[in-house]
Amino acid sequence: MNFVFEPWHWFVLGILLILSELILPAFAAIWFGIAAIAVCILYLLFPWMSFTVQIICWIVLSIACTVLWFKFIKPLSIDKTKAGMPREATIGQTGMVIQTGLAHDQIRVRFPMPVLGSDEWNCRTLSPVQVGDRVRVIDILGNDLVVQPHTTAL
Repeated sequence: MNFVFEPWHWFVLGILLILSELILPAFAAIWFGIAAIAVCILYLLFPWMSFTVQIICWIVLSIACTVLWFKFIKPLSIDKTKAGMPREATIGQTGMVIQTGLAHDQIRVRFPMPVLGSDEWNCRTLSPVQVGDRVRVIDILGNDLVVQPHTTAL
C-alpha cells in the first residue's frame, strides 16, 4: 500500500502546529503551521509536486516566515511604555504641565510617552511652574515624580 500525502494533510498539520502554540511557551510553532498551510495551497495549485518538493517548500517557507517575523514584524511590537523600567530610565524624561494647584502643592504632568505605565502623573516640583511649562523628572519619591523646569540651553 502506497501512502500519498494529500493537500488536506498539510492543512491539518498546519492547524495542529498553530494550535500547539497554545501549549508551547515559545512563539515558534505558529510559523511552521503557517508554512504548512502555504504548502497546502501550493499543492492545490500545483498537484504534480512531489513529496520531496513539498518538504523543501515547507522548510523554506518555515524559515522565511520566522525570519520575516523577527526582522520586520516583531520590532513593531516593542513595548515603548517604559513600564517596569528601572529608576534610571525614568530620570530625565520630559513632559508638560497640564494642571497646577493640586493638593499638597502638586502639579499634573503629561508625558509624550508613558512613564512607568502612565502618561499622566501627579508630580512635586522644586520651583514654581505654570500650565504649559516643560518639566524634567529629576527624582522619584514614593509614588510621586519630582520634576524641575526643563531648560533647553546647557
